[in-house]
Amino acid sequence: MGHGHDHARAAGGNRIRLAVALGITTAVLVAEVVGALVSDSLALLGDAGHMSSDAIGLGVALVASVVAARPATDRHTFGFQRMEVLGALVNGLILVVVAAVVSVEAVRRLAEPAVEVAALPMLVVAGVGLAANVVVFAVLRGGDRASLGMRGALLEVLGDMLGSIAAIVAAAVILLTGFAPADAIASLAIAALIVPRAVLLLRDVLRVLSESAPRDRDVAQIRDHLCGAPGVVAVHDVHIWNITSGAPVFTAHVVVEPGVFRRGETHALLDSLGGCLADHFDVAHSTFQLEPAGHADHEEHAHR
Repeated sequence: MGHGHDHARAAGGNRIRLAVALGITTAVLVAEVVGALVSDSLALLGDAGHMSSDAIGLGVALVASVVAARPATDRHTFGFQRMEVLGALVNGLILVVVAAVVSVEAVRRLAEPAVEVAALPMLVVAGVGLAANVVVFAVLRGGDRASLGMRGALLEVLGDMLGSIAAIVAAAVILLTGFAPADAIASLAIAALIVPRAVLLLRDVLRVLSESAPRDRDVAQIRDHLCGAPGVVAVHDVHIWNITSGAPVFTAHVVVEPGVFRRGETHALLDSLGGCLADHFDVAHSTFQLEPAGHADHEEHAHR
């Protein structure tokens, strides 16, 4: 129960952080769009596009977090926790689209005569954007680091910070040297920052949606640990996956000595196995099927 309450408190705190970050990001997004139109800066527009993906991503993460808190039902037996992962999926796809659009426009500008850019407004707005991103990053960094939604938001804001720095450098170069293509080059750098983060986020989303074993859980180690419990002969049909980030679920068939059933020790063994997983591997939700030796030979489908 303690683990569940801790998770609920962390989720509530994350929702507050997301709401604060969304408010700040939206305000800066408007400022960057206006600044990009005034200065005709592609780098600033690219940073604004990235910022818009941040705003959408934060909004999606906030809505997903609220929906994920809804209780389980007979139809949705695990509740709506996976909404957080679907929100991270939308976030990752938005990042890819933003990177593609900015890259295409940057290449077009580099191939054509240089567009005159008003560097001073670009520099001021990019500086404001950087300051806001630092504040938002500080707000989100205190969140649950095990949350995919929060992690996606952190990655987006970190990329925005680097993107704002690229826009500031480009504006400074234009002011000092008059080299207008610096704006398009900076926008390409921003796109290059976006893509790897999007790929990493989508990879983790795919791992959850495909119900792969969590990267920080060693199935063989868990199986060996359970086999060392008194009365346990073997462990098979082991499955472990994440419902959402930081919420692993474990099931297994446990072959036990005949005496365990004869002495009525099954309840004590189940408590011991569940406690073992919770204490040593941080798995709060586990299900075990206890069976006598030879039972697995009668099962139609055998698994490891």
